[in-house]
Amino acid sequence: MAVIGIMDSGSGGLSVFREIRKSLPDAKYVYYADNANCPYGEKTPEFITDRCRNITEFFISKGADIIVIACNTATAAAIATLRAEYSLPFIGMEPAVKPAALGTGSGTIGVLATAGTLKASKYLNTKGRFEDNVRIVEHVGKGFVELVESGHLDGPEVEFVVKESLLPLLEAGADTIVLGCTHYPFLLPVMQRIAGPEVRFIDPAPAVTRQLVKVMGECGIPERDPNPGVDLHSSGPSESLLKIYSLL
Repeated sequence: MAVIGIMDSGSGGLSVFREIRKSLPDAKYVYYADNANCPYGEKTPEFITDRCRNITEFFISKGADIIVIACNTATAAAIATLRAEYSLPFIGMEPAVKPAALGTGSGTIGVLATAGTLKASKYLNTKGRFEDNVRIVEHVGKGFVELVESGHLDGPEVEFVVKESLLPLLEAGADTIVLGCTHYPFLLPVMQRIAGPEVRFIDPAPAVTRQLVKVMGECGIPERDPNPGVDLHSSGPSESLLKIYSLL
């Protein structure tokens, strides 16, 4: 059996699932979008941790062997508690500050993330290891999660919202921008159009996939399941989840 649970506050974690499925096409996936409580960015750590516990119990009932918390805010708030309380392995998200710091030419990198991620100790500790060598500028992707959850990924309204949060990073001289929320890659074509070809965006999903495959090997979890496929679940309406999934 190879059942992989993937959770997010909504549809954003599908950007991580998309990358994982490239490496593990024959696994069984159970995806849970907590869209009734989305976005997580302004929720308390206690609330998020409680939701993650409930979703973990759901995954266990579905036979999950390993769980991916495909949400930066939920990872920061809950992963340490979940690892302490459950025997299943958990894979989390971390803003890709290191590769951005190593790859910048201008010496300035940008981080787009939710408010919850930017003030979490996990991110602040990572930032602290590199800010002596590079300038790090940050901005909350205001309205980004809501756009993705509503299924709006392009058009004049989307471009206006994206510009509001992206331009401050570009004006500060950032030539490399970290996507610190799993919803944001779905807006990447718009961001690339606004920023131009000289700006590089870093999606952490490939690094998460590599870590997942590594941990599965260490834990003896097979990469194939007799009944591969994807089960989608959500705590709220499923229309936007299904729409985003249809685009993968």
